[in-house]
Amino acid sequence: MTRLFVSRRRFMGIAGVAASTVPLAGCDMLDGLLAGDDPVRGFLASANTLTYRLQRLLIPVDRLAPEFSESEIRQGQRPNGSTDPTDPAYLALKDAEFAAYRLNVSGLVERPMQLTLDELRNMPSRTQITRHDCVEGWSCVAKWTGVPLARVLDEAGVKSDARYVVFHCFDSMSLGLGGSAAYYESIDMIDARHPQTILAHGLNGTLLPVANGAPLRVRIERQLGYKMAKYIRAIEVVSDLSKIGGGRGGYWEDLGYDWYAGI
Repeated sequence: MTRLFVSRRRFMGIAGVAASTVPLAGCDMLDGLLAGDDPVRGFLASANTLTYRLQRLLIPVDRLAPEFSESEIRQGQRPNGSTDPTDPAYLALKDAEFAAYRLNVSGLVERPMQLTLDELRNMPSRTQITRHDCVEGWSCVAKWTGVPLARVLDEAGVKSDARYVVFHCFDSMSLGLGGSAAYYESIDMIDARHPQTILAHGLNGTLLPVANGAPLRVRIERQLGYKMAKYIRAIEVVSDLSKIGGGRGGYWEDLGYDWYAGI
């Protein structure tokens, strides 16, 4: 819990600096103080890199996040982030109960793939009861069912120079002044192959609801909730994040959040 508190406190301090110097309605919150080679941005990036390296050094690669009993599920899973994507392609899939959904797996893989929901649901699955910790300060225990991401990566055959897995999503988030950006997130191969990292298609014994990310979302149980992308349309395996989105590994990271949100 101490690590979680420190991580949140550090984020709120960063957010406070950004909010005091950059208009929230701007199209790029990283302009000015947090832009380019500014020493403040360099300091914050260095602190995030140090946190990542220390946690990787101190925490065993295979350490599991705490799991809970059925009796500790006391409420429905509170949705985080967007809850109703308006992308036309997503709406068409939703209207047809996702029958035509395909998960695209591409990038640094030997066998690019398109997987249907039935194919994903028929793969060996894992069910885990875990706690979702949001950077906003709330937590919620829920039961998630899905296919381990490692299984999908093995099916595709990850190449030796792969370093990250990027999740491209159907939902878009506002950038202010009428602009928007498609949501995306990324993790390294350590978290991608962790046994509790799953592509979840079930929640609390039922199909994953739209508000919680249907038809597919990722669960990365050792990181904060904003890392757990919803409405996944594609997975891309890459060696470098600099040419994707704003180049910092995720929608929120492009706006100043830490890329590594370990707890």
